[in-house]
Formats: sequence, structure tokens, C-alpha cells
Amino acid sequence: MFRPLLVQVPRQHEHTGTTAVLLNPLCPFTAAKVLALKATVMLLLTLLIKARVQIGAASAVGIALLLLQTLVFLAISGGLVLAAGGAALVATQQRRPAAA
Repeated sequence: MFRPLLVQVPRQHEHTGTTAVLLNPLCPFTAAKVLALKATVMLLLTLLIKARVQIGAASAVGIALLLLQTLVFLAISGGLVLAAGGAALVATQQRRPAAA
């Protein structure tokens, strides 16, 4: 029905040969269990690689969003400075004709 797997194991203290150990492929795992374990390992490796790619992509997106946030902050700050400067200029120009 099935052919047993033979493995040559050297003896510990003798140099005069090897002993054949019979490994039964049906015990303790069946072929289905081995295939299921291989599939699980492949799935976990794929998920690990995917997570590493997502972390890298998220880092790139995070850096881009940080840059965008900084540029928006600088633009709004510049706009507020221009608005305050313009308001001060208008106020000083309105005071001059009244004083003259």
C-alpha cells in the first residue's frame, strides 16, 4: 500500500555500519495534516510580508501627510500674517485722512 521511508542513522560508538530506522509516513501526521501545515506556514509568511509592505507604505503615506500638514500650516500662518498686515495698513490709512 505504501512504501516506508528508510533513513540511515549512524551508531554512536561503532564505526562498522549504519542502522536502518523505519519511519512510518502515516504516523503521527497524515499527508493531509502535513499539507495543511505547509499551507498554514505559507499563509502566515504571506501575511507577514504583506504587513511589512503595508508598514512601509503607511510610513510613506504618513510622511507625505506630515509634509502636507506642515505646508498647510505655513500657508494658513502666512495668510493670517498678510490679513493682519493688511488690516493694520487699512487702519493706518483711515486714520491719516481723519487727522488731516
